[in-house]
Amino acid sequence: MNDDERRSARIRVHRRLQILFLAAGCTAVMGAGGASREEALAMAYPGAVIRAETIFLTDQERKEAAAKAGVEISSSLIACYVATRDGKIVGRAYVDTHQVRTEKESLLILLDDKGLVKRIEVTAFLEPPEYRAPPAWYAQYQGKALNEDLNLQRGIRPIAGASLTASAANQAVRRVLAIDQVLQQKHPAGGRP
Repeated sequence: MNDDERRSARIRVHRRLQILFLAAGCTAVMGAGGASREEALAMAYPGAVIRAETIFLTDQERKEAAAKAGVEISSSLIACYVATRDGKIVGRAYVDTHQVRTEKESLLILLDDKGLVKRIEVTAFLEPPEYRAPPAWYAQYQGKALNEDLNLQRGIRPIAGASLTASAANQAVRRVLAIDQVLQQKHPAGGRP
C-alpha cells in the first residue's frame, strides 16, 4: 500500500468515526430512553389517536397566556398534539423549544385531559450533556397545575450545576400550561374554529 492509499484509508476511517459520533450525539439529545415524539405520545396516551395541530394564537390569547404564565411567549405559532380515545380527548401535548444558555432545548410537555402535567420528554438538548437535567427532575412536574408553587425554590426543586436548564424548563412548563388554559377556555372541546 503506497502513501496515497494509506492516506485515503485513514480519511475513510476518520469519516466513518465522524458519522458514528454524530449518530451517537443525535441519540444523546433524545428524551429519556431515546424516545421520539411519536414514541413519547404513544407511551403517554396508549391506544389513543394522535392528531397534530398547528395553532396560531391571537394577540389577545398570547397576552392572556403570558400574563397567566408570568413569562414571555415569544411566538404565536404553537405545535400541539391532541390525543383522543373513542372520540373523547384524553390529553394534549405541546412542543416548547427555548434557549437554555447559548443552545436550544426542545421539550414535549404532555398534559392529561384536565390540563395537568402528565410527563415531560426532552426531545432535543444541544447544550453540553453536563447541563442536562435528569429524567427524575422532570418527573416532579407530574400532576402539577399552573399556580404560584410551580416555581423553582417553591414546589419545584432546583438542580445544582444545571440552574439555567431548570429555569428554562420551568418557564416552558408554565408557558405550556398557560397556553393550554387559554385555549381550553375559548375552545373547550379541543378544537379550533
